[in-house]
Amino acid sequence: MARILLGVSGGIAAYKALELARLATLAGHGVRVLMTETATRFVGAASFEGIVGAPVLTSEFERDPLRGAFPGEEQLGHDPIGHLELAGRCDAYLVAPASANTISKLAAGAADSMLTTSFLACTAPRLVAPAMNDRMYADGATQANLETLRGRGVEVIEPEEGKLASRGEFGRGRLPDPEQLLARIEAALPAGNRPWDGLRVLVTAGGTREPIDPVRFIGNRSSGRMGIALAAAAARRGAAVTLIAANVSLPTPAGVRRLDVATAAQLAAAAEEEFADTHVLLMAAAPADFRAAAPAESKLRRSGALELSLKPTEDILAALSPHRREGQTVVGFAAEHGGDAIERARGKLERKGADMIVLNDVSDPRIGFESERNAVTLITAAAETEVPIASKDAVAEAILDEVDRLRAKASRPNG
Repeated sequence: MARILLGVSGGIAAYKALELARLATLAGHGVRVLMTETATRFVGAASFEGIVGAPVLTSEFERDPLRGAFPGEEQLGHDPIGHLELAGRCDAYLVAPASANTISKLAAGAADSMLTTSFLACTAPRLVAPAMNDRMYADGATQANLETLRGRGVEVIEPEEGKLASRGEFGRGRLPDPEQLLARIEAALPAGNRPWDGLRVLVTAGGTREPIDPVRFIGNRSSGRMGIALAAAAARRGAAVTLIAANVSLPTPAGVRRLDVATAAQLAAAAEEEFADTHVLLMAAAPADFRAAAPAESKLRRSGALELSLKPTEDILAALSPHRREGQTVVGFAAEHGGDAIERARGKLERKGADMIVLNDVSDPRIGFESERNAVTLITAAAETEVPIASKDAVAEAILDEVDRLRAKASRPNG
């Protein structure tokens, strides 16, 4: 995978960099950590060394025992100049947390530590994630320094708003969660380093809302979490991802292009527009099956029983499949509720011309709509594969692994 250089400067948020290093290592990346002297007052270098399996450097004058290599790489036969070798080998360099002091030095081009010197010598994508008190972040000097960095092509990951380290203080200055930081790093990696580089992926997510009147609608409980997880996983693999989000309040994953829609008709139109240029379609959205035949133009008043005439919405997947071209992979989703769910899903696989149906049995209260966990069955023409209960991020990776197998099989001469 990628070689990630992580710079840690002084601040209470340095503890989050430990989790970021762990997640990046678990994802298969080689991680080297550079710390300022002040950062070591908040988090010990030994903690990072235990996680990434490589020594931490703080001074540009200290010898690197790995001679500039990242974990898993072969070492050079000589001692290189440390800050030049690490900066030259890395695929991306993130400073997180980036304190106000370190941001000032980076903007000025100062080179007084291993972190700042390597940053100055790095030609790979560079990112900084500010973390500090909200008043320090809002100050004109900090904002001017960040603008200077942006002008030089450095990606600034904006801090979040919330409780701050100082007791009772609340504002913008919190370091984003490690999962978000890793996603931003992976989205910044140069093309050619990831398995899905060159693939265009279309993901639909969420649930549509079909108006009854200007206030009320017919909908479902889909949160869009599964679709968001799929979009993030595909982006991490290097794909150019477009997300069609139907009433999804969750944030957009890093590196993902987003189109917001409300109704099934809007979802169908957007999917039709994007489908032709897509290599992989992941139809994770849950369109409403029915819409009001004649939505009221004004709010309906309560006056006894209400009779509502419904008509079916578009079958989006069935409409797209006949227009698929060679090399496209089409994945549908089926939310079923107990009974012969697998047989119903297999029938959908055949009727809709999909390569795979992801069956989600929402009768299990531990998973499904609005839950952060899921368990699915992957149904293809040849097999049924169970993915046990896990986070939706892990389930998304399992789904994409199966897409890889389907695409590899389709590319062989005999299919």
